[in-house]
Amino acid sequence: MELPGQFAFSVSATAATKPVLCANHLPAGKPDLRVMLDPRPESATMRRTQMKTPRWSWMVVAALVAVGAPDTRAELVNGIKAIVHDTVITYDEVNLTAAPALSLLHRQFRNNPEGFRAKMAEVLDENLEQLLQRQLVLRDFAQTGHDLPESLVDEIVQDEIRRRFGGDRVKLAKTLQSEGLTLEKFRQRVRDQFVVEALRAQHVTRNVIISPHKIERYYQDNRDKFHVEDRVKLRMIVLTKAAGDPERTRRLMEEIVAKVKEGATFAEMASVYSQGSQRSQGGDWGWIERSTLRRELAEVAFALRQGELSAIVELPDAFYLMQAEEVRPAHVRLLSEVREEIEHTLAIEERGRMEKRYIEKLRNKTFVRYF
Repeated sequence: MELPGQFAFSVSATAATKPVLCANHLPAGKPDLRVMLDPRPESATMRRTQMKTPRWSWMVVAALVAVGAPDTRAELVNGIKAIVHDTVITYDEVNLTAAPALSLLHRQFRNNPEGFRAKMAEVLDENLEQLLQRQLVLRDFAQTGHDLPESLVDEIVQDEIRRRFGGDRVKLAKTLQSEGLTLEKFRQRVRDQFVVEALRAQHVTRNVIISPHKIERYYQDNRDKFHVEDRVKLRMIVLTKAAGDPERTRRLMEEIVAKVKEGATFAEMASVYSQGSQRSQGGDWGWIERSTLRRELAEVAFALRQGELSAIVELPDAFYLMQAEEVRPAHVRLLSEVREEIEHTLAIEERGRMEKRYIEKLRNKTFVRYF
């Protein structure tokens, strides 16, 4: 069997040899491995040899306690959240994966404990599900009898160290210490993440095919999504009213109008005189819709014909002069214009359905229990 992205399963002719997952290079865009935890239970002896619980774990505890979560510290360290076959997922692991999001939420809902509690529950549930699905995929890999050669794992780990730490081993060591990880545990997580990505690609990504018929049907059923409002390609000159003498500003705008009518380009006049934010672009606002402008300006701009110069518009703060370079009335974009966009949308939806089917298939043949 072949995997996309130059991954492949290959089986040796020797019966005793395990199938091996090989790769010419690593998949692009791997997730931040700080959130990929290894929830396998370890012996008391092994636990004593590990580093202390990461500082941010207790930061999360503090945030939870601050909003009244009961017995949080005990649950975070010792509680079992779920079991996948013989693998335990603990409160500690779930909260560690959720730590960055919970920290952000705690800042956002600092004065709204109820809101924080509601969002916190959602985030924790989402992260539990991610960890659980990850264990399902890893078990699927193990059950098929596949394995990764150590040389490939070494290559994957070195690539991850270069990507995350620029190859700086000192920076790596400090980060692992702050996160309560050993180098071996880091290596295991990198390896597991590679496996998860490879199997998801095999069962989901490569099987997504969007037919032309599906694209055309989606277009016909969702034409309103491709409706484009009136648009105008606009240039504008803005003159802020002079304090105590607005008429002087009006006279200057009238002189600009006269120069444009005599043959000076609008862009040139805007570059010289405009006090608007687009002065350096010759007053060019590009293609805009009505909602882009203040109501008083939009009414004038969208009444202009192509190439037409507006009258001077006076508002309390400034005088405005506009020119419509091009005008496009409201319309529905053609299928040829949106085909790739529709295909992308349908591909995302199909991958979501295939991912769900794949995970459900794994659930149906694996013991899973929530606590």
